[in-house]
Order: sequence, then structure tokens, then C-alpha cells
Amino acid sequence: MKKVEAIIKPFKLEEVKEALSGVGIQGLTVSEVKGFGRQKGHKELYRGAEYVVEFLPKVKLEIVVTDDNLKAVVDAVVKAASTGRIGDGKIFVSPVEDAIRIRTGESGDIVLS
Repeated sequence: MKKVEAIIKPFKLEEVKEALSGVGIQGLTVSEVKGFGRQKGHKELYRGAEYVVEFLPKVKLEIVVTDDNLKAVVDAVVKAASTGRIGDGKIFVSPVEDAIRIRTGESGDIVLS
């Protein structure tokens, strides 16, 4: 099992969700987050005063998938979240040792379906 964490632009969430549904993903966790990378924020004007917005709003998706589904999930996120501009986001993939369904106590790949 792998955990896929994707940091994307907020307006791309619906497209990414549909793309993941298209590859058979039934569940994911979504968090509103703030951060910056090479984009380094931007300047805004508020009541005539200029200020720097260092932490940009992003959306973080967390999806745990079987090893067999990993490539399809990553490809779906990349395709749906891409605008071709700086700040599109990142995807991180980590190993998951185990997953347990709390209601039944089942563990392993079976809990992902």
C-alpha cells in the first residue's frame, strides 16, 4: 500500500476528484492548507497598502491506494491538476505499513475497497 499526498490549487479540486473517481478511487481526505514553494507568494493591494501574501491557499489530498493502483492515481492527479504554470503543486508518495478498518477490525488491502 502507498499513501499519495497531493498539494494542488483549490480550483482544481473538483477536476481531480472526478479523475480519481474515474480510476476507481472511492475515498480520499481533503484539507485546506497554506504554503509556498518556488512560487514564493505574491503581492496584493488592500485599501491602498501593498502587502505580501507569503502562504498561498492550497488543497491537500490524501489517498491510500494499493500498489497496483498507484500509477493510475498519480497519472490522474497530474493530468487533472495541471495548468502548466508555476504553483500547480506537488505529489508525495509514501509506503503504508498497514490499514485497519475500525468497524470490523479488518486489515490490509481489503480495507481500501
